[in-house]
Amino acid sequence: MKPQHVEFLDKDHFEKKYHRNGPSYSLLHFIDFFWETRFEDLWVKYPKGFSDVLFPNIGYTYLINLGTPFIMQLNDEKFEVKQHGFLPRHKNIECHHKAGNQIFGIKFKISPILFEKKINFSEYSEYIFPLSYLLDEILIKNLKKAPDFETRVKLATAYYNDIIEKKSNAIKSIMVVSEILDYCYRNNQFNISFETLAARYQISPRTLQRYFETCIGISGKAALQTMRIRKAVTHLSNTPNDFHYSQYGYYDYSHFFKHLKQFIQESRLQILQPHLKILEGIHKPVKPERKAPVY
Repeated sequence: MKPQHVEFLDKDHFEKKYHRNGPSYSLLHFIDFFWETRFEDLWVKYPKGFSDVLFPNIGYTYLINLGTPFIMQLNDEKFEVKQHGFLPRHKNIECHHKAGNQIFGIKFKISPILFEKKINFSEYSEYIFPLSYLLDEILIKNLKKAPDFETRVKLATAYYNDIIEKKSNAIKSIMVVSEILDYCYRNNQFNISFETLAARYQISPRTLQRYFETCIGISGKAALQTMRIRKAVTHLSNTPNDFHYSQYGYYDYSHFFKHLKQFIQESRLQILQPHLKILEGIHKPVKPERKAPVY
């Protein structure tokens, strides 16, 4: 069995072997970060390869293969990526690496391609698709032949800034979804009703749902709950001493524990009970205060 690195548990691996750059200010509402693998010194340690496991997230990633083909697994389905691919991030993913692999990626909240083309990202939610329709072929070639990560980031940044600057006016769906994601994340408002959110923009909940599915590929409720558990787990894994479940709207410890266990699917993991490993930094309260659910 090949070695496996797991998000939140093998923090050193993901922090040191994936080089990341944040986006420019103009792209903050669209891109989470640019990244590139740095595996050169791992092949002596792992001559037969290894895999990296990531838990569900919102948005999607554009993958540009800079090396040999690699296998990307969405839940239980495997795909070979030879050139490039669109990776939906709402599923559990496991990337199987071997010597010669090198990958450049762009992790999106919402792709600016929506300003140029009529795309419904919910139609891209089940598989890994080629980037041919989603990314300019010339840019793909330039990203592949660029000498380093920094140059690739500059090329992609210039490309997307150009798209944004050319738009005549903001598309309402992009503006609404972007603002809601930002507001809910910053203020930990993950249980706010869709009726309330829709009323703020004078649209129906059904229209708001369509906006989310078009822009990010999944429902609004799924997006908010994924952001919620990821933010909570990130907090817990980084600074457990000041973590409390109520900060994220969980009404007691068991409520948080249930969501954590659903999020940390262990069917593909070599480590047993990974949710308990994440919880090692805190202690269960003796008598947690119980409040009525707010959703």
